Amino acid sequence: MDMEAQRYVWDGAIPLQIHLHESDVATLPAPPPALILAPRIGYLPLLASHLKPHFSSALPPRLDTIWFEYKGLPLKWYIPTGVLFDLLCAEPERPWNLTVHFTGYPGNILIPCEGEDSVKWSFINSLKEAAYIINGNCKNVMNMSQPDQVELWRSVLNGNLEPYRRVSTKLKLGTVGDEYGAKLNLSGDTDFSGQVKAGRVPVRLYVWSVSEDFEDLEDAPQIDSWDKVSYINRPVEIQGGEGGRCFTLHDAVKSLLPEYFLDKSLTNEESLTVGDEHEQRVSSEDASSDRKAKEEVENSSEHITSCYQHDDAEIKLVRIQGIHPKLEIPFSWVANNLMNPEHFLHICVYLKVPQANTMS
Repeated sequence: MDMEAQRYVWDGAIPLQIHLHESDVATLPAPPPALILAPRIGYLPLLASHLKPHFSSALPPRLDTIWFEYKGLPLKWYIPTGVLFDLLCAEPERPWNLTVHFTGYPGNILIPCEGEDSVKWSFINSLKEAAYIINGNCKNVMNMSQPDQVELWRSVLNGNLEPYRRVSTKLKLGTVGDEYGAKLNLSGDTDFSGQVKAGRVPVRLYVWSVSEDFEDLEDAPQIDSWDKVSYINRPVEIQGGEGGRCFTLHDAVKSLLPEYFLDKSLTNEESLTVGDEHEQRVSSEDASSDRKAKEEVENSSEHITSCYQHDDAEIKLVRIQGIHPKLEIPFSWVANNLMNPEHFLHICVYLKVPQANTMS
């Protein structure tokens, strides 16, 4: 990963204006909102150490797990803050106005969160899953020393890139090569430096599809339910483009959404999988071997079959790390430069889908 691009990812931040929900206001007048510059690669529960002191004078004596909402939508705590912003704000809102709760955790919508420990293990488990996708095993992650594991997590927690690079290079997760075609061995190639070139890129795709069209992002409908977002958790295999052209971001998105873009040359033989939240519930003990990591990749997703044909879908917007990359950009560049610290590439896609026609 290019150092300058990695610095861009790690320095990315979102200005937040966080309001305390009225049900948690135990004294009057209500406290003013908290203004926080939140790291894109961070997670909302990690802001608790800043928010509790700010709102302490108004909070009730008994507190529950901290949770956040945006316009009535409870926010999933294990999705990086920057990804939530990219997905839920078609037209970027600055500052981003969120509401924080310290009581009434919506367990029917959000999986349990026990503060920093839950976020840490969600991150580590994602790292193990990414390692398995890239290398076929997660031995290097499993064999991290306790001091390295602590340093890796603290570097993410505090936004310190240098110690992160020092530890993460030991994991040998490799980089994606820049040239593809018949000569590329998709199971992994080796360059002259001995660095592995991965052919499988761990991707988490968040797809918001609407049937109505909109010209301006500010006119885009609001996401008011997680049921409206398709969460696709699967690798992208780098493939040679037709006529020797490079494999683009557009190719990658189409390969992840074969039921919307019926292009057999770009569709993997695997079934499309839509990830559920099982992977986020796995404890550190459950992810303690290659076998368990493999199960996470294979079993944390439920297979779906589509009875509809969407042959006229239109990609309205792709957003990664707050930028709108051109769809013609080589996917290798995207994978190498815009990946999150847990080695997943998070892609938000706004998709216009006409009314579905039943396939014959």
